[in-house]
Amino acid sequence: MQAQAMHAVRRGWWWALATALLLCAGHAAAQRTEGDRAAANGPYEAEVAVRNQTEPERRAAFGRALAATLAKVTGDRQAGSRPGVRDELAKAKDYVAGFDYRQDEGVSATGAPSFQTTLVVRFKQEAVDDLIDMLGIPVWPSPRPKPVLWLAIDDGSGPRLVGLGQVNAARAILDQAKARGFALGLPGGNAAEQAAVGAIGRGDTAAIASLSSRYSPPMQLIGKLSRGGAGWVADWRFVDRGKVLSTWSTSNPDARRAMAGGADGAADALFKRYAKASSSGAPGTFRVRILGLRSSDDYLRLMGYLDGLSIVKGVRPAMATADALELDLDLATGLAGFGRIAGRGGLLSPVAGAAPDGDAGTAATPAPTSTFRLGAE
Repeated sequence: MQAQAMHAVRRGWWWALATALLLCAGHAAAQRTEGDRAAANGPYEAEVAVRNQTEPERRAAFGRALAATLAKVTGDRQAGSRPGVRDELAKAKDYVAGFDYRQDEGVSATGAPSFQTTLVVRFKQEAVDDLIDMLGIPVWPSPRPKPVLWLAIDDGSGPRLVGLGQVNAARAILDQAKARGFALGLPGGNAAEQAAVGAIGRGDTAAIASLSSRYSPPMQLIGKLSRGGAGWVADWRFVDRGKVLSTWSTSNPDARRAMAGGADGAADALFKRYAKASSSGAPGTFRVRILGLRSSDDYLRLMGYLDGLSIVKGVRPAMATADALELDLDLATGLAGFGRIAGRGGLLSPVAGAAPDGDAGTAATPAPTSTFRLGAE
């Protein structure tokens, strides 16, 4: 009887210990000193850490926040490094609808108080959507699915399943999923589901899919988090309708970060499978006609402008006449996207009645010509 009582106490305290461990590994979880007044709650909002509240620091933080928002809205964590995005990040202030600050207080690993200022930025939805379309960034469309997270945590005393009753133990991965623009659900945690930790450890995706059939959608993120070396190691599988889309591992001295990598891998797999191309068209080689060049200075100005556009990967003169220059452009987006970007620069303007955007061509057979006029500097 005494042994059974001790076992019950051990099981009860295990989840309390796991929750404290995941919240406190490395640094204690931040506590807001002003409640929930400022927080990024929607896809067009982002939070970034700042050193102070000065205007130069805020301007730089706007760029980081816009990159995070683009990653959330598109589902592509590399959205901020796609061609053309860098130029827009430098003008991120133009996309801002509003901002606020939050002061977070925590405790460092040494026990000393720590403080972090966080900038919460809200962006103009229409402007961000227009930017994504203009640059031809593929988008993982909404509404997005809510896969079931089957996570077993082993702190050395045996694996335990994280169910709804232990939601705080999975807070790191749930929050990271939210930051990537989707949500994860947890199983109820009944006796049959608790027994599934063996299947998780074996990588038996069929058994987990069968247990998960009562939940919707038929997608599972399956992971096992355990101690490894000087930190934590997590092995992951993402399953969609019985098919394993991706497998990966994450490791970190901080258990929360090792766990959060599961959300990133799931988002990457879902983006790769379900992202749709933008209406700006596919990348390719396109021929454009430029009017209004009257001197060598005009030509150099045009070439310098095109060379500065990150969506332009190559420029080759194709034909010159008395009143026009034709160029073959290798573009990272479609011709429609190029036209919108060029029009914003003030140097080129589309000529009314120009040929519409067509399929991407090749260097030998360019797509139909579109015409632009060189304007004043």
